[in-house]
Amino acid sequence: MAKKIVGYIKLQIPAGKANPSPPVGPALGQRGLNIMQFVKEFNAATQGMEPGTPTPVVITAYSDRTFSFITKTPPNTYFLLKAAKLEKGSQTPGKGGAVGRVTKSQLAEIAKVKMKDMNCVDEAAAVRMLAGSARAMGMVVVEG
Repeated sequence: MAKKIVGYIKLQIPAGKANPSPPVGPALGQRGLNIMQFVKEFNAATQGMEPGTPTPVVITAYSDRTFSFITKTPPNTYFLLKAAKLEKGSQTPGKGGAVGRVTKSQLAEIAKVKMKDMNCVDEAAAVRMLAGSARAMGMVVVEG
């Protein structure tokens, strides 16, 4: 018989740097899950990634106090900032000058990585979605 699911917990944790402090500890603790077991398993699962990469994770909590989790790809904004070699996006996008630039080829590369977690039918739609995100962050999308 399948285990009864009691809930889902969505968190964003730096790759390889999960620890029992907030937000991880309280989120798992209130469901009665083993916090240290999750921390060890998450860090093991993300050890191949660049340390500190923000990694969304969906934890499924079961009634017998066990859990399973799925890691997703880092957020679009992370990839866009990395491609434009920026620390953060514009405080006032649309006003004043652009803070950085990304090329269509960089967007296509990001789309290939993100495709499985994006809800679009093809790569062209994913590139358009990423271009919109870049503009919302105050970046200019250039050909190339």
